[in-house]
Amino acid sequence: MVTLKGQNIYLRALEPDDLEFVYSIENDESIWEVSNTQTPYSRFLIRQYLENAHQDIYEAKQLRLAICKNQDFSAIGLIDLFDFDPKNNRAGIGILIKDSKNRNSGIGSESLDLLIQYAFAKLNLHQLYANIDIENEVSLALFTNFGFQNIGTKKQWNLVDGQYKDEALFQLINPS
Repeated sequence: MVTLKGQNIYLRALEPDDLEFVYSIENDESIWEVSNTQTPYSRFLIRQYLENAHQDIYEAKQLRLAICKNQDFSAIGLIDLFDFDPKNNRAGIGILIKDSKNRNSGIGSESLDLLIQYAFAKLNLHQLYANIDIENEVSLALFTNFGFQNIGTKKQWNLVDGQYKDEALFQLINPS
C-alpha cells in the first residue's frame, strides 16, 4: 500500500493557510534559478492558485504537495509532479526544502521516495524526469540515489545572471 506518510514526514495537499509559505518561496529570488521564475507573484495570484488547488492532477496537469514534519501542519518544503502527461504516463518531478536547517537531514530523500511510490503505484506512471542544474550537486546526488539516470545535457539551457548554464535531464523508468 502506498501512503504519503513516511517515518519522519508526510506529504499533504496545499491549504489556504499555506498562502504565506508559498508566497515566501515564489518570491525568494535566490531560488528563482531552480524554479525558472522570473517575476514576483502577488498574494492575490497565489491565493487564486490555492483556491484552484482542489483540481485533480488530470485536470491541472500538476500536483504540488506540502512537505511537513510528522505532528506538524506547517510546511517546510514543496514537492511537485508537473507536466503530467497521462497519454504517455510520465511527469516531471521537483522538490524544494525551504530552510537550510531542514536540508541534508533525510527529509528530501523521504519526500522523494514517497512521491515516486505514489506516482508509480497510484498514478501508474511509466516514467518520471527531473531537470537539474549540472552544478547542483545535492540534487544530482539525491536523484541519482533513487535510480534516476542522466540521459543528456541541455547545453546553455538557462540564462542565469547573464550567463548560460547547462541543465541535465534525469529519467527514472518504472521498474515494474
